[in-house]
Amino acid sequence: MPNASFDQRCRELIDHLTQTRQLKGFYEIAGPMGPTVTLADGREVIVLCSNNYLGLASHPEVIAAGHEGLRRYGAGTASVRFICGTLKCHRDLERTIADFVRTESSLTYVSCWNANEAVFPTLTDAGDVILSDSLNHASIIDGCRLVGRQVERDVYQHSDLEQLETKLREHRDKACRWVVTDGVFSMEGDVARLPELVRLCREYEAMLVVDDSHGVGVLGSGGRGTPEHFGLLGDIDVLTGTLGKSLGGSAGGYVAASRRVIEVLEQRSRPSLFSNALPAAGTCSAQRAIELVRDDPGLVARLHQNVARMRAGLAELGFQCPSSPTAIIPIMIGDEAEAIAKSRRLMELGVMVIGFGFPVVPKGEARLRVQVSAALQDEHLRQALDAFARL
Repeated sequence: MPNASFDQRCRELIDHLTQTRQLKGFYEIAGPMGPTVTLADGREVIVLCSNNYLGLASHPEVIAAGHEGLRRYGAGTASVRFICGTLKCHRDLERTIADFVRTESSLTYVSCWNANEAVFPTLTDAGDVILSDSLNHASIIDGCRLVGRQVERDVYQHSDLEQLETKLREHRDKACRWVVTDGVFSMEGDVARLPELVRLCREYEAMLVVDDSHGVGVLGSGGRGTPEHFGLLGDIDVLTGTLGKSLGGSAGGYVAASRRVIEVLEQRSRPSLFSNALPAAGTCSAQRAIELVRDDPGLVARLHQNVARMRAGLAELGFQCPSSPTAIIPIMIGDEAEAIAKSRRLMELGVMVIGFGFPVVPKGEARLRVQVSAALQDEHLRQALDAFARL
């Protein structure tokens, strides 16, 4: 590197992580994502760390739809949508997303990170205030940071709606109040208190934004996410979500809201105006994945059954797992090096579970995060629980 001090800085960081046993490993996978994967060294392991909640990432019809999208539309338009046009498959998918989550319209992005970066810098204005849950995803935090100094930002303690109400009352003079929360919190696996949030936002005339990336495809009898789980479909002002988890497992994100909100995002959101659209292959795969979820409620039912079995099995083994209907089961460890060591031991036992530490979670709150998929068969669940018993 041309700058010796920068090179030294990088060396010191990696050396520190290595010496303290906090260095993260990256496993090389030699095949498609499913209930099991084959590693580059030939080992087959059970996957309990993927967001592939409905097992659609390797579904034959999802793959075939991607192939057809690539054949029909090519790799892409090689430019942004307002310059070279919007592919028909993008509009088809956006209509399907809006219908699925019960909003008037939607707009797709190359990731939900981009979608969350689009919402607040585009929709807020001077004199507004954003109130954000303290455990919101990093993409929400970074999206809020992009609004500039004229928009006030405040944080309420995780799911502390009494504190949120106090802050809403304090900010009554603001031009517009915004409340933003994850639907399902990715590291805790708990669910936002959506009915109370909707009530508070109506009472204080605030806009409610929900990132339902870990809820859509998982919660609700039809997999329509946290709003369906609480009987609130159509009652959320702005929904964001991903196409890279339950809904195909490829990539992409979306904002779903009223037609007027989507029109503003189309005209002004920088991640859409200055970035190429989602590739056609991923677009068509996501389209078919949503159709499969919509037409086969048994997919979501199987996920719920597997979640219940895994939670019950871990509890019988003595693991303290928070109660939740979601597919995310955190096992708190505390020490980051220990969490990584336990993760490596589980891999030796044939189960891929990742240990999370700083900066993904706060220091001292390292954990193993178990994620359940509808694709897991009874034998997979049994083998995984046997590994946890040996751990």
